[in-house]
Order: sequence, then C-alpha cells, then structure tokens
Amino acid sequence: MKRVSILLFGLMIWLVGGSGYARVPGGLTKSGTTAAQFLKIQVGARAIGMGGAYAAAANDISSIYWNPAGLTRIKPNGSVGFIHTKWLAGTNFDFVGAAIRAGSIGVIGLSFTSLSMPDMRVRTEFEPEGTGEFFSALDLAMGVSFARAITDRFSVGFNMKYIRQQIWHMTSSAIAFDLGILFQTDFNWLTLGMSISNFGPKMHYTGKDVFINYDFNPDEYGDNSYIFANLQTDYWDLPLMFRFGLAMKILSGEMNQLTGTIEARHPNDNTESISLGMEYGFRHWVFFRTGYQALFEKDSEKGLTFGLGWIYYLSPIIPLHFDYAYANWGRLISTHRFSLAIDF
Repeated sequence: MKRVSILLFGLMIWLVGGSGYARVPGGLTKSGTTAAQFLKIQVGARAIGMGGAYAAAANDISSIYWNPAGLTRIKPNGSVGFIHTKWLAGTNFDFVGAAIRAGSIGVIGLSFTSLSMPDMRVRTEFEPEGTGEFFSALDLAMGVSFARAITDRFSVGFNMKYIRQQIWHMTSSAIAFDLGILFQTDFNWLTLGMSISNFGPKMHYTGKDVFINYDFNPDEYGDNSYIFANLQTDYWDLPLMFRFGLAMKILSGEMNQLTGTIEARHPNDNTESISLGMEYGFRHWVFFRTGYQALFEKDSEKGLTFGLGWIYYLSPIIPLHFDYAYANWGRLISTHRFSLAIDF
C-alpha cells in the first residue's frame, strides 16, 4: 500500500514538473497566459471560508473541484449541491454537483460549472451606439467523477470533464482530467491530500469570425482583393494546478471541533503560494471559519476570508447544509458565496 501511495505521489509531481515553471526570464510571471480561466474560480462556501486550503479536508460535493478523492467521505449514500454567485465584473458563476455511492465499486459523481454574462450590444467604430445586434460569452464545464477507497486510509479520485468557451461566433473546447488522493496517516488527527487539476491539451478558438477577405497585393491594380482567407488563432494551455495540503483535527469532541488546514499550490500560470484555513464547529451543528488565501503569490489581490455554516436535519440521516463565505479581493470587489447541499 505504501508503494502505491509513493508511486501516485511521484506520478503527480512528475506531471506537474513537466508543465514547467510559472516564471519567465526578467522576473515576470506567466499570469494571464492560459485559457479557460473560469476553471480557477473556487467552488464551495465552506472551502472558501477556510481560505481555499481544502485539498486535504475535502469531504463534501465540492470535492469534485478541490480533490475528487474526497468524494469517498460523503455520507451516508450521496450528496447534491448547488452554488450561485454574483461574480466579478457583472458575471454569474454557477455550480451543480451530485455524487452517489455505487456499492463496493466506489462513488460516482456528475458536475456542471458555468460562467456567464448578460447580452451586450455589438458596437463598431462607425456605430458606437450599437448595430442592433447583441453578443454574449459563456464558459462551461461538464464532468463525470469516480472515487474509490483503496484501503481504510487511502483514497483516490478522478474527474474527466468537457470544457467549452464561446464568445459571439467563436468557440473553443477540450477534454481535461483531474486526479486526487487522500491519505489518512497513522496519526488519526492528520490527513494528507494532493490533487492535480485541468490536465489536458491546449485550446484555441475557431468560428466564422476568423474568416476574412484578403488582398494579397493591395498595390497591384486589377488583382483579386476578395480572396477568402482564415485567420489562425494561437493555442493556449489549460490552467494546470497542483495542490498539496494537510488537515489537522485539533479538537474532535462532541461539543467542540476545531480543524486547521494548510495548502501549497503550484500553478503553471502564476507563482507558487500557500493558503491557510481554520474551522470551529459547535456540536457538529454551527460552524465558524476563517482563512487567508495565496500567501507569497506575486501581485495577488486575494486576502482574508470568513465563513459561516449551519446544518439542519430534515431527518436523523438527511442533513441540509447552508454555508456562506466572504472573500476579500483587494482592489476588486469582495465576493459573497452561498452554498446549499443535501446529503442522503
């Protein structure tokens, strides 16, 4: 079992190492050089309230995003979760996820993520008030997940997801994969978690907006100035993210529970960073959370986070989870997240 754990850890490190460092000569970073940036928007108010340090603490439906191995911790038989957020710059972020136990096979999950915006007027240099047309943009990802507890201490999980971006007449799509593992150490209060997200091919836009009429030699009289041509768009990497985290149960009594988390991140389009989180629970019923995001990340606008949680039992075995999180985004507006999930 230990050999399997070491091999998987080594494989994930090798995959991330092959992506290259997120710095370029001159002290600059590769920030803004990857496609499908919506894949970096964090999911789940509980996780966000804890500063996003959640790879080792993942145990709910948001595990699909943070560490799919966490789906093995869902109790008793499955879970469904919903998230709607008024995101930055007037956009809307939505996530829906569901997971169910399939006996001894493992846990199977489905998820849908989208980032959308309202319609906007098409404006040109000569018609600044609008041409009468409207355009919109939409990013979405649809995924299927599988997680399995290999032993009582070691779990592994996978996501396969279809990614699509579109703006007006242009689209781009790809298939990507996530891999996650959880390891409960011999110290029952300490859990290790590791995940790699968005491993897949490069993306590029195609569509009718790249078709143009081209004049090969505009200075030549009588040549064809309406040759059909196609502009070539560049290919961009997906935002690959590697996470390694620790979750520590500091208190685990019936009245009081206290969990601390720490997580290190290595993205392929930014500098490395560390996030910290803390959650206090009273009688497994009311929860208070805080954290700090992206320590040491260059030019980060992220900062403190706070969160609250409440569990209402529809029956002795069917809890309804309400979670809220506030995150400070510096010069950008702060965000408020609400999550609703039901276990069955």
